[in-house]
Amino acid sequence: MKERFRQFMMGRYGADQLSRFIMGCGVVTLILYMILRGSLWYWLTIVFLVWNYFRVFSRNHSKRALENQRYLELREKVLGRFRSSGARPRDKNYRIYRCPSCHQKVRVPRGKGKIAITCPKCKREFIKRT
Repeated sequence: MKERFRQFMMGRYGADQLSRFIMGCGVVTLILYMILRGSLWYWLTIVFLVWNYFRVFSRNHSKRALENQRYLELREKVLGRFRSSGARPRDKNYRIYRCPSCHQKVRVPRGKGKIAITCPKCKREFIKRT
């Protein structure tokens, strides 16, 4: 049985990130249908499931890959709006200061007490506590 399914899937596109998202939407609409009992949720569930199976069993790899790439670009654009520019993981060994005159970021080691920091861009010296 397992070998027959493997032969059936040979040459087919299979699951990717977009198909996982579509399946998730289908599950959400199924749960909403079970709670609200509206025919809209029923038909949306059917549409999502049929669309997902169409993509998974498709033999047109180039079109499915292009669809997935567009989905990933759109997802990154949407999720990028929620990420702040300074959302990098904080380094515990260093502290970042801005130069008071040119606003250049300067990274200095933590735990050194008060130190004189020289800006690499404008060469201005300022004192900060690390």
